[in-house]
Amino acid sequence: MSEYDDFPPWHIGLARFAVKLAVVATLVFATLSLLDWAQARAQVIGSDSLMFGVLAGLLLVYVLLLAVPFVPGIEIGLSLLLMKGADIAPVVYVATVLGLSLAFTVGHIVPYRWLHATMADLRLKRACALIERLEPMTHEQRLDHLTNRLPKAIAPYVRKGRYLIFAVMFSMPGNAVVGGGGGIAFIAGFSRLFRPWAAYLTILLAVLPVPLLVWLFGEGVIALR
Repeated sequence: MSEYDDFPPWHIGLARFAVKLAVVATLVFATLSLLDWAQARAQVIGSDSLMFGVLAGLLLVYVLLLAVPFVPGIEIGLSLLLMKGADIAPVVYVATVLGLSLAFTVGHIVPYRWLHATMADLRLKRACALIERLEPMTHEQRLDHLTNRLPKAIAPYVRKGRYLIFAVMFSMPGNAVVGGGGGIAFIAGFSRLFRPWAAYLTILLAVLPVPLLVWLFGEGVIALR
């Protein structure tokens, strides 16, 4: 018998999850509305300092949104590059790295008990069982658990090349289905399969190509992409 075996009634769990989701959605909507108002106000009064503040606020929101699973943060970054061009490419790159690194860090430090409670609210019993199995494992035990479930022909390549797979998933078409950039980074952190310093380095390199190309050749390269 596990200490996690008790599940809340489905209506209570669903209501609790809906409240959490509503709070996040409300905060995001309020922040974006405030930025829209500030941008319109800055254009009316022609204040460069206010416009700079709006842009800084937008980038901060971008960092936070990018860290949220299932939010199309990469697409937001591409939109910023298209709107502002090469001049903002280095800033968007830094913001993207910060957002994905934040998602990885949260995943890496989030208590298993908290995530288990969220999965229990949604009645995801298999996910809860997986969390229970992973919690007591060491880093090497987790790698063994992953590779032992894969075909023997590819298991060594996944074990050794997991950082490359991690990097490729950020630019993989349709990655929003598995949580987008923020979700991928969060799951990677939660899995404890990646050393933090190596994961941050992977993120630094994985998101570099598009901002670098825009910085060197202009926003037209995004259309070609």
